[in-house]
Amino acid sequence: MNSAKAADAANTGPGQEAGDRQVPLRLGTRRSKLAMSQSGMVADAVRELTGRPVELVEITTYGDVSRENLAQIGGTGVFVTALRDALLRGEVDFAVHSLKDLPTAQPAELVVAAIPPREDPRDALVARDGLTFEQLPDGARVGTGSPRRMAQLNHYARQSGKSIETVAIRGNVDTRIGYVRDGELDAVVLAAAGLNRIGRSDEATDLLSVDNVLPAPGQGALAIECTAANADLVATLGRLDDPYTRAAVTAERSLLAALEAGCSAPVGALADTQSGSGESVTEMRLRGVVGTTDGSTLVQLSTTGPVPRSHDEAMALGRELADEMLAKGAAGLMGERAL
Repeated sequence: MNSAKAADAANTGPGQEAGDRQVPLRLGTRRSKLAMSQSGMVADAVRELTGRPVELVEITTYGDVSRENLAQIGGTGVFVTALRDALLRGEVDFAVHSLKDLPTAQPAELVVAAIPPREDPRDALVARDGLTFEQLPDGARVGTGSPRRMAQLNHYARQSGKSIETVAIRGNVDTRIGYVRDGELDAVVLAAAGLNRIGRSDEATDLLSVDNVLPAPGQGALAIECTAANADLVATLGRLDDPYTRAAVTAERSLLAALEAGCSAPVGALADTQSGSGESVTEMRLRGVVGTTDGSTLVQLSTTGPVPRSHDEAMALGRELADEMLAKGAAGLMGERAL
């Protein structure tokens, strides 16, 4: 196939004549402001890449309509199942997910064609009176819907010589920050990436160091998913992939899978690259944590190895650390569900 025909093929979607670049690609997205912002950024990149229009198709997921605590409804997949169903029914051509929402098991019919460069993976504190975490008063009420955050925030508070009350909350960014503005809570914890993507990073009063609070596996990264059968679209979207981000989140999610934990479990993980003396990236460090939500018990370990050159190597790095954590007592914490 010559280069012109290859380009046309890459720009061809379902039911479209080769070379016709006017039929829009349909991008499935959740309806939230954050999801729409994330999907809009991907849509812009795909338009620039392909020269084709991209339209956003808004889809409501179970996680969007349920008011139950995420831990109660399972967490895993509640924000992605409806999007995946739309892909499989051919109602959309590709979908954008927050990677941390994806179950670790990948359906054979679908493929994550691209994982773009990661945003800031840290958690952010939005507190009254501009307070940092260490400035919060003893007994401060801190809102989060994440058992992972609860475990580490309570542990961090203990290390700082104080106690806090972690309060389970749900809702979008406006709702969560509203609890602080209305005086119901002293602070809430959100993903820094989400605040950055909707232009509200200035509302964060503290960025929590990953030395104190490890993020959720895949936090800050996006997953662009389409059907495996659409090989041309898979190849085209693959041009948005960042190999270092993919290696890092693959290792993190491998750790999560090996611990047999769902996304609502109190598991944190972060893989980052380390530069050698010549400033070239030579190693990857993977850190993981499992804990009880009261912060009384944490198992936190790390491992470092060469930057994974393949999916299998990244998976092996995650499994290696998970085995060490299980040997150090993580299995008991998971058995108690630590919720």
